[in-house]
Amino acid sequence: MPTKLVDVEVATTTRRGVPAVVLAATGPELGPGGDGIDVSALTGKTGETVRHDRAWTLGVGAGTPADHRAAGAALVRALTGDDAPKSVDVLLTPDFDAEKVRAFVLGAALGGYRFKVTGEDARKRVGSLRLVTGDTGFEEVLTSAALKAHALATATSLTRDLANTPSNVKDPRWLTTTAAKIAEKVDGLSAVVRDEKWLRQQGFGGVLAVGGGSARPPRFLELTYGTTGPHLVFVGKGITFDTGGISVKPADGMHLMRTDMAGGGAVIAALIAVARRKLPIRVTGLVPCAENHVSGSSYRPGDVVRHYGGATTEVTNTDAEGRMVLADALAYAVKNLKPDLLVDVATLTGAMKVSLGLRTGGVFTPSDAIAAQVVGAGARVAEQWWRMPLLEEHAEAVHSEIADYRQCPPGPGGITAALFLQKFAGDVPWAHLDIAGPARSEKVYDEVVPGATGFGARTLVELAEHYSS
Repeated sequence: MPTKLVDVEVATTTRRGVPAVVLAATGPELGPGGDGIDVSALTGKTGETVRHDRAWTLGVGAGTPADHRAAGAALVRALTGDDAPKSVDVLLTPDFDAEKVRAFVLGAALGGYRFKVTGEDARKRVGSLRLVTGDTGFEEVLTSAALKAHALATATSLTRDLANTPSNVKDPRWLTTTAAKIAEKVDGLSAVVRDEKWLRQQGFGGVLAVGGGSARPPRFLELTYGTTGPHLVFVGKGITFDTGGISVKPADGMHLMRTDMAGGGAVIAALIAVARRKLPIRVTGLVPCAENHVSGSSYRPGDVVRHYGGATTEVTNTDAEGRMVLADALAYAVKNLKPDLLVDVATLTGAMKVSLGLRTGGVFTPSDAIAAQVVGAGARVAEQWWRMPLLEEHAEAVHSEIADYRQCPPGPGGITAALFLQKFAGDVPWAHLDIAGPARSEKVYDEVVPGATGFGARTLVELAEHYSS
């Protein structure tokens, strides 16, 4: 780790002896043809890759940014195998702009991603792409676009790496110390890891309760970047494995719970990307980490847990552990960090998979402006979000008769979970991002491959860039 991605650069000349890729669009202007390339049999369908001796044609469909992202991913997958070239020149069409370059590079960088724990990966892959433009005056703009896209792809890839790591390796200590080691190598980024003793002294009852059933104790990671500008605080759920606790999950699909810290991974990767891009902003990342296990010391339904800051929660389902650890972190952020914007990211509720499917994240916030900012940031980096309601008629269900709050009240699960978290965000501008659906995939589509998708990291980086400008 980290997984190596395809390198991309922009140039104005092709290289002698290097294979070329010619872009072909649908419609009457199908493909530019070229030496030795017969376009008569091509459809120009997005991702259609055809080899012609020392050249390829690549379909880009209608030529939208989404088409170019999918085409870039398809090209890298096609340039895999024993005869895969080390590098190719991609001949850009005259209508290519910065947005299309960002999309193409994002797809190309991520489309060939493959996570492998042991053994050699015998498959040869193309190592680099050179995007060739005939417009010498546009090279600098396209290069800037390509660099940004590659930085976003790197953040996505790191999130995938962290989430895909098996949980016999990835416990709370491993996740936090690995993040801290990476952060140490990035100028301007600092990391502090707190252990269970500190958590107990500070009163992080939610994190301690969730982690109490595991022999591998919880941790709390705080990443800090910048000293000036608006202060953004990102909080990511860091459950390194989730059995459901005493409210144990069904066996089918439990192996996927190694990715239940995908929100925490997105926060870690976003902080690293923001620091590497040297954005003029202040950002803090908080990742409460625990392993939700079953043992004699597990927390129980019916328990009352005291969170950081003193608020209490009546536990009704130990499989609703994500909101327990996020509550502590949100309360810590409000009291100690005074954020201008507080955003939490989590694979939180199965209800969101039912509501929005597996490719769209849910946005909960009382602020129209913040909702628009998140959705807009996602759209610019090819991550799809949909605003969900914080229905007032369900707010009363969050209150408990024996504690301040009830952890898992009846009603629409994604909404009541967000209403619970809102109690700990206080009056700070806040958004809750539920990525239970798009954080994992079982099949290939666009730049996504099976396993952890890395969803959310790019949106956080883009949101930080929006606030920094």
